[in-house]
Amino acid sequence: MIGMNSMPAGERRLVFAPYAPPLPFTVELSLGAARSAVTASPMGELRARMLAGWVAENRLAEHRARGDWLPLGIQRGSEREAGIEFAWREEIIATPHPAFRRIDVFVFAPPGESRALAHFTGFVVNPPRAVK
Repeated sequence: MIGMNSMPAGERRLVFAPYAPPLPFTVELSLGAARSAVTASPMGELRARMLAGWVAENRLAEHRARGDWLPLGIQRGSEREAGIEFAWREEIIATPHPAFRRIDVFVFAPPGESRALAHFTGFVVNPPRAVK
C-alpha cells in the first residue's frame, strides 16, 4: 500500500507498507497432499528418494556390466530395494554417434508413474566387433 504521511506540504514522503496476500486454502491443501503422497514424513521422503536413486544406479550399472545394446524405445519394470517395490521406466534414445545410446532411468513409488523419485541418465557403448 502506498500513501502520503501527514507532514507539511513541502516535506511529504511516500510511505510503503508491505502486503502479501495469504495463499488460497486449496493451494495449501494440494501442496500438503503432494508431499504426503509418497511418505508421511520428511525423513521418509528422503529415504524413498535415496532408495529410488539406488534403483536407478543399479539399472545403469547392470546394463554397463552386461554390455547391453538396448533397442530404442521405452522399457518398464519393477525392482525391490530395502523391502519397497519401485517401478522404473527406461527411455533409450539414439545419440549423434551411432556407437552410443543414451538411457534415461526414472524411478517411481507405487502404484503408478505420477511423480519420479529419481531420474538418472547414462550411456551404453556398442563396441566394434572383432573380425576373425
